[in-house]
Amino acid sequence: MPEKKQPASAEASAGEEKKELNLEELKKKLDECQKLKDEYLAGWQRERADFLNYKKEEMGRIGELLKYAGTELILKLLPILDNFELAARQNFPSENLSGQEKEKINRVIEGFLQIKKQVLDFLKSLGIEPIDCLGKKFDPNFHEVVEEVAPAEDSAGKSGIIIEEIQKGYKFQSKVLRPAKVKISK
Repeated sequence: MPEKKQPASAEASAGEEKKELNLEELKKKLDECQKLKDEYLAGWQRERADFLNYKKEEMGRIGELLKYAGTELILKLLPILDNFELAARQNFPSENLSGQEKEKINRVIEGFLQIKKQVLDFLKSLGIEPIDCLGKKFDPNFHEVVEEVAPAEDSAGKSGIIIEEIQKGYKFQSKVLRPAKVKISK
């Protein structure tokens, strides 16, 4: 059977319907792609913000670690300062020494005290300071009691006052590196 030809106007209207269907499908696909793109973009932006926040937090943590990383070295340096303190408290017998010998000893002592001052200045530049305690009320956050002694007659009624510092304490930015060892009044 021979094929029937549709009239030209029928063919044209069928073609237009096909184009409209294709155009509708393309618009739907474009809308879907647009939605997916928006979702992916929003997800990426959230992840980027999360990453930047994480990076800031990590930098803060690393900064804190670096800030306190040297404390172990400082704690090993503190006994050296303690020895300077002990040496500075010593009285050298000078009865049998000539004036020249006394002067030599005084220069050596001054040299040791200068080294102690330099070490203290270095520690201060790092933010490490000695804990001030003589004459102050005992604070367990900063002090460690080594001994309790009867109060002197002139300090009647004042218990818990630090009367002697046995070993200096040090703090770093209000964090105690080593508490001061002290004697307090009963």
